[in-house]
Amino acid sequence: MPAEKDITFKTTPLSGRGTRTKRRSRSLSTSSADSYSSGSYSSSSEDDGVSPREKSQQNTTGFNDFCVANINQAAFGRREIEIAEQEMPGLILLRKRAENDKPLKGARIIGCTHITAQLAVLIESLGALGASVRWSACNIHSTQNEVAAALAEAGFPIFAWRGETEEDFWWCIEKCIMNDGWQPNMILDDGGDATHVLLKKWPDTFKLIKGIVEESITGVHRLYQLSKTGKLTVPAMNVNDSVTKIKFDNLYCCRESILDALKRTTDIMFGGKQVIVCGYGEVGKGCCAALRGLGAVIYVAEVDPICALQACMDGFRVVTLEAVVRHVDIVITATGNKNVVCRQHLDRLKNGCVVCNMGHSNTEIDVNSLRTPDLTWEKVKRQVDHIIWPDGKRIVLLAEGRLVNLSCSTVPSFVLSITATTQALALIELYNAPAGRYKQDVYLLPKKLDEYVATLHLPNFDAHLTELNDDQARYLGINKAGPFKPNYYRY
Repeated sequence: MPAEKDITFKTTPLSGRGTRTKRRSRSLSTSSADSYSSGSYSSSSEDDGVSPREKSQQNTTGFNDFCVANINQAAFGRREIEIAEQEMPGLILLRKRAENDKPLKGARIIGCTHITAQLAVLIESLGALGASVRWSACNIHSTQNEVAAALAEAGFPIFAWRGETEEDFWWCIEKCIMNDGWQPNMILDDGGDATHVLLKKWPDTFKLIKGIVEESITGVHRLYQLSKTGKLTVPAMNVNDSVTKIKFDNLYCCRESILDALKRTTDIMFGGKQVIVCGYGEVGKGCCAALRGLGAVIYVAEVDPICALQACMDGFRVVTLEAVVRHVDIVITATGNKNVVCRQHLDRLKNGCVVCNMGHSNTEIDVNSLRTPDLTWEKVKRQVDHIIWPDGKRIVLLAEGRLVNLSCSTVPSFVLSITATTQALALIELYNAPAGRYKQDVYLLPKKLDEYVATLHLPNFDAHLTELNDDQARYLGINKAGPFKPNYYRY
């Protein structure tokens, strides 16, 4: 395939859930508590009553620069990683092609992301490409403990376990940054917490960073705010809005995982159910398509007239939440905004309505408004709660308003391969870019690299690209090997 030939990793840089109980809320940072992964089935550190910070652990080689729940879970975690590798062909192909060239040799990367089997494949790939890494979790609930143990057994400095306290969360990030004889020069972030800590506590070290790669909408917003105020002194790459993230992870991942999450938690039948999806971006589109396929009646709530028109043309009724709130069986938020579903809406929902969030963080459903003396919280099972009104009405709240797919199910490894490959290439691009190519600002991934991410995943489908001839390429005014679309093109 011609597009593969233009990518080199040699000396040329790439441009390339019970008893009924009242529950008290606790204060957590939005970025550290926006989701919880049910993909791990091992016991959390809370089960033995001992914090990992109080344990003295080492792996089979004597390595002890880590803090995980239980290093003895490593063998189980390794099997999970091996399963994930089978569904991450693009990332594995990138690793094989670039391993000998070590394009990240000398890179010292701080990582702060969800620590799952899929992320472990990325971490090990970065190591194979020459990078030295230190990693913490971007979320206090999402770590798969056995996977963290497997990474520690493999010699990676991992500081994360499921059920961290807020203090633990910040301690783990700082342990990644503070290490004698090791100074970071790259950041891979999900939510912007590692960037925030480094900038706040070690500003001089922050100035030496060669680049930041951020994959979440929250973290990207933080970066743009830093840029506007002149506090962003290093180049950053906005992976969240790259084509291979937003058009695949956001759409296809959510199209499958919303059904998985709702079925695992409620055993609900979708046929004939009335569902309102708040937000018709890529996530909303995926949710609507999946639910309609199983016979649900879909309504869409939107503020953007373009997205609203798309929903209409796709055959969905665009309404306000207030207009249908008394009749719907399921409410799904997918806007990226705050207080989309408020107490006034929740009070009017029918008995048994399921409420969940597919947006980025835990701000879309005003869960705090439900923590009042007049309402009773009844734990059904992990990540499933009944909220009971004085008249006996109850709604089903999933994951306390956090990301329902990461909280109550798992997400497809193949889609995460696309995202992880995008992250890896963004790190390579920033690390190898010549001086002056990237200023102190936020950038999108170059189109050529977006296309290369897609190219790496096509062989898994036995897909064969058509090649332009010289005359066709001249007519379109493009290179035969791409990029095939201008930066302003909307896929």
